[in-house]
Formats: sequence, C-alpha cells, structure tokens
Amino acid sequence: PSRAELAARVEELEEELADVAAETGEDEKKMSIIATKGTLDMAYPPLILASTAAAFGYEVTVFHTFWGLEILHEERSKDLKLSSVGNPNMPVPNVIGAIPGMDRMTTKMMEKKIDDNETASIEELIETSLDMGVEFQACQMTIDLMDYDEENFYDGVTTGVGAATAIQDMAEADIQLLV
Repeated sequence: PSRAELAARVEELEEELADVAAETGEDEKKMSIIATKGTLDMAYPPLILASTAAAFGYEVTVFHTFWGLEILHEERSKDLKLSSVGNPNMPVPNVIGAIPGMDRMTTKMMEKKIDDNETASIEELIETSLDMGVEFQACQMTIDLMDYDEENFYDGVTTGVGAATAIQDMAEADIQLLV
C-alpha cells in the first residue's frame, strides 16, 4: 500500500475508534475534586476548576468534606471569611492579623477586590457549575458530625455521600485534586 492509502486507513481507524468511544462513553474525561476548606479564598479554587473543566467537557464531581461544606450551605456561603492569620501571602503580619476584627477587615478587602474585578460570586459559580452538570457531593459523615441540616444546601447538591463513594469516584477519574 502507498503512503496515502496507509494515511487514509489510519484516519478511517481513528474515526471508528472515536465512534466506539462515543457510543460507550469511554471518551468522556472525568475530574474528581475534594474540597476541605470553607474560607472565602479556598471556596474559589474548586468552583473555578470544576466549572472550567465542565466547560471543556469533563464529567466533574466535587466532594465537600469538613469545612468545605460551608461552600454548599446556601446562606453561609454568602458570608465566608478570610483569615488574616496563618496565610503567609496576606499583606498583614500574623501578629497584626491576630488583633480582634482583622479577619473581618481582610474579608472586606477581599470582597472589594472580587467586586471591583467583577469576579463571579460563590453563588453564581455554584449555580453555573450545577447548570453545567457538575455534581457537588456533601460528605454524610461531616453532615452528621457538624450537625448540618441538608435542607440548607443549594438545590442540586447530592447528600448522603460517604468516603467509599468519593474514593471510587477518584479511582475512576482522569484527574484528582485535593483543594
């Protein structure tokens, strides 16, 4: 066979593989994210990564555990704080950050930056992600431990999810992230 015939045959085989992958769903890429923190600065990374991956066609699951559940709480997610202590990149020394009221001040500073930059809110990112098919999972053990009321989570959040389910999801994912 000529080089052109071989190239045509390779192209034909690639198309057949793409068709088979599309029929079996094997072509779908998966991303699994674990969100463990519920501060203002740590709510954005899993939400931005999840919505961006979904826009690129990934099937995305975000498992929220411990303080990460604050992100899924409809009211508390609108009032997340930013700690000025223990964050070496904050423009406030730890000794100053420990003064009462500093967390409130640094939170207000960050909220102003978010508003000035016209960055999407936590609520907007959650709603956009849900609309794009991102599955937000709430850790059942944490719900029980921290006495969360499941009715207070955003509509569309999957509750009753345990660590075994999260591990299985991670094992099947192409990309796994801990945030």
